[in-house]
Parts: sequence; C-alpha cells; structure tokens
Amino acid sequence: MNPNIVEVVNVSREVAWLPWAVQYFFLIGLSVGAFLLSLTWYVLRWPAWKRVSRIALLGALTCGMTAPVALLSDLHQPGRFLNFYLYPNLDSWMAWGAFFIPLYLGGLVLYSWLALRPDLKRLANAGGRGAAVYRRLAYGGHDSLGAIRAATVFALGAAALVALYTGMEVMVVSARPLWNTPFLPVQFFLTAVAGAIGLVLVLDRGVGDGTAAMDAPLLRLLAAIQVLVLALGAAWLLLGMSGLSPRHAEALAQVAPSMAWRITAVWAAGSALATLWLAVRRPQWRLAAGLIALHSAWMMRWTVFIGGQGIPKTSAGYYSYTLPLGHEGLLGIVGTAGLWIAILILLISVLPWGGERRAGA
Repeated sequence: MNPNIVEVVNVSREVAWLPWAVQYFFLIGLSVGAFLLSLTWYVLRWPAWKRVSRIALLGALTCGMTAPVALLSDLHQPGRFLNFYLYPNLDSWMAWGAFFIPLYLGGLVLYSWLALRPDLKRLANAGGRGAAVYRRLAYGGHDSLGAIRAATVFALGAAALVALYTGMEVMVVSARPLWNTPFLPVQFFLTAVAGAIGLVLVLDRGVGDGTAAMDAPLLRLLAAIQVLVLALGAAWLLLGMSGLSPRHAEALAQVAPSMAWRITAVWAAGSALATLWLAVRRPQWRLAAGLIALHSAWMMRWTVFIGGQGIPKTSAGYYSYTLPLGHEGLLGIVGTAGLWIAILILLISVLPWGGERRAGA
C-alpha cells in the first residue's frame, strides 16, 4: 500500500446558489405567469376575465419589480451583474439572461402603462390631490387596443425568452442528472403558471372583491395545470424506473435512497393533488387553493436548487444544508417578501385594482 495515497470518502460543500436564487426564480416565474393571465382581458377582451386580468397585472408588476433585486443579491454585488454587459459570454445562458430580463421588464412596464391609461384618466378627471400627475401619466387616457397589442407582442416575446433562459440555465448543468433533463424547463413553466393563478386568488381576496375566480373559469384552469404537472412528474418517474432514459435513471438512483427526498416527492405530489381537489370539488375554498399553489411553486424551486446541490457529484453521502438566519438565508427570504409587500402597497395606493363591482354588491 502506498502511504502517499489519501482516499477521500466525502467532502462537505457549501451551496453555490443561495435562497436568493430560489426567490428570484420563484418571483420571475410568477411575474411571467401573471402577465400571461392578464392578456385574457387587456388583449383578448374576454369579459369574464376582466377582474382576473387586473389582479394578474398587479401580480406581474410586483413580482417583476422584486425579482431582479433577489437576483442581484444572489450575485453578492451589483458589479458582477455589470460584467455581463462589459464582458458578455454569449455561450452562457446566464449571460443571455442579463439581456432578457431588462427586455421583459421594459415590455411589461410599457404594456401595463398602455393598459392602465384609462384608469389614470379617470383618476385625473376625479380631481383631488395628484390629479395633474395622473393627467400627465395618462397621456390622453385612450384605450388603444392596437397599441396594447403591439406592446404585448414585444413583452410576450421577452417573457418567452425569460421563461426559456430560466429553465435552460439550470438544465445545461450536465454534472447534475436531476437538473439535466428537458422536463425541467417545462416543469418550471407549468408550476409558474399554477403559482401565478394562486397569486391571483390570494390577491383577489385582499385587493379585489373576491369574485374574480367565480366570474372566470380560473379554478378550472388551475386544475388543468396541476394535472399537467402531475403527468409530467409521473413521466419523469416512469423514465427513471424503466431505464428508458439513462439520465433519468441516474437521477432517480441518486435521490431514491434518501428518506428526505422520498418525503419531498410525496409532499410535492400531495400538494398538487390537494390543489386539484380544492379547485374541482371546493371552489369556495379558493383562497386555500391559491395558497397551496403558491407553496407548491416555491417548494419545487427550493427542492431543485437547494436540494439539488445537496446531491454529491463524485463522493458518497449527501451534503447537509442548514438555512442560516442571516441575509444569505432566512433574513434574505423575509427581506424579499418585505420588498414585494412594499411595492404592492405602493401600487395599490396609487391605482384601483379591484375593477368595477357588481351592481348591488
């Protein structure tokens, strides 16, 4: 035996993507999903979806404005984000994201302004404090469907690029079989839409009149999305168990021995099934369905990012992770939520979002 050989059984490694990354992927996904929901009235003009569209637009703006702050925090200093522009690496999906995010946010703000100009004009005509500011912001206050649809094309293209990059940025990591699957971008998108519907249900209870889900078939849409989420998860599991896909089989072999991962899988499937059951059988419990849908979307990203980094690449065992209480852990999560709440309060303070109430309501 050579005394100079040292065998390394396991090495504990710190996570590279912190909870800030989970917050960013969660919020940007909600923003894109809510933006898509807002198109039902502002672009397609489906009357039953008017309340949903207004609340969804509020969700898209609040989440879209908060997400980049979480991303900058995960980079630890703003200068690192600036380097994406000074020294662009066009072979990196992360670098492309630095261009896609401003495009999406710019398109979202333009689309929102065009959609909300009639509301700004009504506030200006009502007089009172701030009427002059509202009048300038309204810029005539015309409900120009052509202009809204033109802005939508731009924002929709940018939203598609953001959705693509957020999935591909993780999927291209070939060293982690759990991430390196074409199912991941689709799962990100579907859970983002389900989470966005959940966000609308929650916001409608606090900002709207609580009837948006009853006017539009929003709960049926949530149920359909959750069926797709469950079907995609079942297909991933089938590929892993059958061995038809060596990549999925390898990923399943890595997580199957862990009791924590088995519990997480049951929790994820149970959350999706609970949301599906509530949406179909208990529509009056739509707030509970919305909260669980939001929870499922967040937990999916936490499991993929934080849990995925706990799977060793070369050594034995699993890397342990303990959520720190400081800015790189719990405080960062709470701070991001606080920023979102602050932006929400600001927006609902300057504009009405509930829409017209029913006669006699």
